[in-house]
Amino acid sequence: MLNTNPDSNNIANVSVSVSISDINVQFSGSPESVLTSVIGFITKQVPSIDLARKISLNYSVTELIDLFSNFIKITPEGPRVIMGQQETGNKKLSDKEVVALQLVATKIAKDLGKLSYEGLPLSEIQAATALNPKSVSSRLSELVKIGHVMRDDVSDANESVIYKITTTGSHWLKSVLAKRK
Repeated sequence: MLNTNPDSNNIANVSVSVSISDINVQFSGSPESVLTSVIGFITKQVPSIDLARKISLNYSVTELIDLFSNFIKITPEGPRVIMGQQETGNKKLSDKEVVALQLVATKIAKDLGKLSYEGLPLSEIQAATALNPKSVSSRLSELVKIGHVMRDDVSDANESVIYKITTTGSHWLKSVLAKRK
């Protein structure tokens, strides 16, 4: 059972009831806190779900935000790679990491409803990152070749190819950035 009630601040409160065997629980609050509570409850109550979770790789938008919020921001001009020295350990990010972060930022913006698309054409990646166009093209080719980025052909009048970060690309980026700290 799912009920949503807007409170006085126009922020939806969610109420969820979960029943497993003879156990019944109710969770109420913000959508994020209820989702976290429900997943935690189910994971503890159903061991097979916990086992499946150990081998499953799929990042929710909240996980992506937690992982990459120190590196990216959603601005009025669109998603951007913006970070300080504390996030990179005083080391400059590689062009490959910047391109991947831009694609993650675009995915997050799409999942949050800020954009209607998830992928970006080469020209938009170059404009958003301010990297050399040849470098962006080369880094995208490398990322596509190793499966961290997916290349999609589209039938748009302006651009014919868009690029999207893959789940394994997000995982790779998470690992690379974690080593910097």
